[in-house]
Amino acid sequence: MLTATAAVALMERAAMAAEGTPKVGVGYGTDPDLVKIYKPGDVWALTFTDPQRLTATALCDTIIPADDKSPAASKVGVPDFIDEWISAPYPGHTDDKRTVLEGLAWIDEESQKRFGNNFADLVLKQKNAICDDICAFGTAKPEFKKAAGFFRKFRDLTAGGFYSTPEGMKDIGYVGNVPTVNFAGPTPEALKHLGLA
Repeated sequence: MLTATAAVALMERAAMAAEGTPKVGVGYGTDPDLVKIYKPGDVWALTFTDPQRLTATALCDTIIPADDKSPAASKVGVPDFIDEWISAPYPGHTDDKRTVLEGLAWIDEESQKRFGNNFADLVLKQKNAICDDICAFGTAKPEFKKAAGFFRKFRDLTAGGFYSTPEGMKDIGYVGNVPTVNFAGPTPEALKHLGLA
């Protein structure tokens, strides 16, 4: 099966080369050094301006605020994660970039229209009022449909960034691949089932 899959990929690449239109993404390079610790912006240029970063930070913290179990999303670098995501030169990320940047602009405009301030400067009740109108894509009013699409994408990125951190994993009780003192291995029944006992 692996050989067949590889053969199909090679045939597609050969066909594209024959057409003279190879589909190679701009900005792709070698695999990263997995031992090196990268900082935001080390691999490619970031997108957020300072005002966009303020709005993104406020929205991340509205979606995942600090509580007695974990810090707010911004405290574990979620705005940096989102900036890296939308700045990446990979397929699909360009669409996410447009969605996020247009959405951040919309949420600031809506905040100015309703409350006379940018989203980052609103009190929590005001932030929640705007988010309540766009948090459910399926039931959002027609005038909020596009903003609801943005919110859905931004919420997914926020949750993905937060819950992949040690703090986020601890928040949901995920233990993962952690050795335990009392691990005794598979049960005799499991070994017998596998034909190993």
